[in-house]
Amino acid sequence: MDTQKEQTDMTAQVKQALQDIRPALQNDGGDVEFVSMESDGKVMVRLVGSCAGCPMSQMTLKHGIERYLKEKIGPHIVVESET
Repeated sequence: MDTQKEQTDMTAQVKQALQDIRPALQNDGGDVEFVSMESDGKVMVRLVGSCAGCPMSQMTLKHGIERYLKEKIGPHIVVESET
């Protein structure tokens, strides 16, 4: 499989995984938006709503979103928030 196809497939998996966890964030008045994904597995997201200003947003990002993506897609995934 070529690299661009792998990247496209992985991006689709990330977007689907984010859709899976959005309801939990929305229940608390927040949300997450996909921004971009780099070839090394770095995923950029934007936390919005109550998540954007929440003091627990880093915990949500690393222990919630990143952990879920690592389980669903692979251990190389790193999630960072675009400000």
